[in-house]
Amino acid sequence: MASTWLLIAHGTVVDGAGNPPVQGASVLVRDGLIHAVGTDVTRELVPRGETLAEIDATGRTVMPGLIDAHCHMTYGESRSEEEIDLYTSPESRTLKAAFHAQKVLRAGVTGMSQPGGSYYIGVALRDAIADGIVQGPRMTSAGRYISTSNGLTDWYPDSVGVPEGSIGIVHNRLDDMIDEVRHQVKNGVDLIKLADSPYGDFQAFTTHEMTVLADLAHQLGKKITIHARGSAEVDAAVTAGMDWIMHGNIMSDETIAHLAESRIPLVPTLLLLANAGDWGHLVGAPVPLRDGMKRMLEKSADALHRAHAAGVPMVLGTDSGFSLSPYGVWHARELDLLMRYAGLTALEAIQAGTSNGAQMLGLDGRIGTVAPGMIADLIVVNGDPVADITVLQRRDAIETVIQDGQVVVFDEEALARSWPHERGIGYSVTDLTYDVVHGLGDGADPRDLPAPEEFRFDDEHAADLVSDMRRRERSAGTF
Repeated sequence: MASTWLLIAHGTVVDGAGNPPVQGASVLVRDGLIHAVGTDVTRELVPRGETLAEIDATGRTVMPGLIDAHCHMTYGESRSEEEIDLYTSPESRTLKAAFHAQKVLRAGVTGMSQPGGSYYIGVALRDAIADGIVQGPRMTSAGRYISTSNGLTDWYPDSVGVPEGSIGIVHNRLDDMIDEVRHQVKNGVDLIKLADSPYGDFQAFTTHEMTVLADLAHQLGKKITIHARGSAEVDAAVTAGMDWIMHGNIMSDETIAHLAESRIPLVPTLLLLANAGDWGHLVGAPVPLRDGMKRMLEKSADALHRAHAAGVPMVLGTDSGFSLSPYGVWHARELDLLMRYAGLTALEAIQAGTSNGAQMLGLDGRIGTVAPGMIADLIVVNGDPVADITVLQRRDAIETVIQDGQVVVFDEEALARSWPHERGIGYSVTDLTYDVVHGLGDGADPRDLPAPEEFRFDDEHAADLVSDMRRRERSAGTF
């Protein structure tokens, strides 16, 4: 049977393995796998009569597609935790996740792992992408986070409990945690996600609990990871044998030494912290949230620089899915943040965003580098990310996305649309006290005074609010 070939000619190849770029090189792909790479690779290697497509990459960079190891496809770009957990039906969440997967792929992210989300939507999305029904990156997925009442996802008071649609499920007894692991594996997850304390202030799981759950996941042929921000839970996660660890914002030298010796990868996931701290004021993020994330980011810089110096492998992860980290927009910013807050070089950051993420896809040694025999998930970039890593954040610079050796065609008009989850019912962003109305001085009529800059709606936000009000009125039958 004749093969199908793709020649990406005369570009600068950045291989994703940390090697220096090779200029004037070509990449030849055969039936979805990289066949040859080098300055001497030409169309003459293709047998006469077989199908060959060509891309002229002169002046461009050819590199592996990015792998985002921390991408939450069920979050729906929500502006509040209640939107993530309570609003929008499972059916709608599923369709929206499929829609948003296209945006992630368009950004040059050809692989992603979802470490937790609502229901088993991630499992269904993974299969739909693999079957070619949905356009998106190749994917692995966990089910709901497993947490304790002292961990990340027990958001609500006991009088409310844990909603069925929550991204996490709460268990305080080891036997119940074991049942949950077995239940999730039965339902097709690739990995188990544990969620320790929200900010790393304490260790929410015991080391024994972590170890038992890691051993069970491995016995059942699955991977296991954990949200662990503080030193105690990171150290316990290493002892337990987690496959990779999320965050690691605060770590002692002893914990870092333990982590480095284990060779367990760390997924720092700095994007949400940086977006909130740097730009959250532009979209009305609460001041305490912004200030808290700034402080966490600064603490992270110390720990991550020491971890990098100790040789801890790092992986790109973004926490995409919040309103502060929308799909298909900021994935590559994590590479810049890894350079700034962990001390990686540009080539090391690219490696963190490509070959280091292969493990999270279950494709170690098969994806993430430009080398013969590797899966041909590639991007062609108009620019030099080694000289300027931020070029990967520009949508127009990602000129070509190649998945399994095929050039992906996108519906750009459709991808420009937004499809948020149901919004929570909000009345104001602060309290309408007497002083707010009458303490402004000069005897002016408060109705004539402009709103403070922080609370003003732009046209897009105003239209969103009006649309939401009209939808609610129609649902109530008022018109």
